[in-house]
Order: sequence, then structure tokens, then C-alpha cells
Amino acid sequence: MSKTESNSPAQPGAIADFEKSLDELESLVARMEHGELTLEDSVKAFERGMLLYQNCQQALNEAELRVDLLLKGNDPSGRVRLDPETP
Repeated sequence: MSKTESNSPAQPGAIADFEKSLDELESLVARMEHGELTLEDSVKAFERGMLLYQNCQQALNEAELRVDLLLKGNDPSGRVRLDPETP
């Protein structure tokens, strides 16, 4: 990973992807709880739900990294620094 990649915050699209994935996951759970899916459809829904869960978890991890970077401070040019103690 390059220095630029390690210092860059999560992409704004990650939050939108999180919302979209969460909405779809909630819909899948509701369909599964309703009990009208066949066993095969339930397994497929579960597999899709696990993928959506992983996407949500990744977006949350990226958002947490972004917040951590912002809390550590910015340099005078407005760029986020990893360590506020270094000039």
C-alpha cells in the first residue's frame, strides 16, 4: 500500500453503499422471518445476507478509520495527518 493510500479517508460512496446494503439486508431478513421462502430460497437469501453483512462491516470499518484520522488532527494545509505530534 502506498503512503497516499494509507492516509486517504474512506470514500464517501462507502456510506451510501452501507445504507444500500443495510436496506437490502433488512429486506432479506424480513422475507426470511415471514417464513414464505422455500428452503433453497432461504439458503440463497442467507448467503446473500452474509455478503451484505460483510459489505456493511467493511463500510463501518472504513468509516471508523476515517473518524480516527479526523480526530487525530489536520496539518496546516488541511490534509489529515496520522500523527498530530509530527510537524
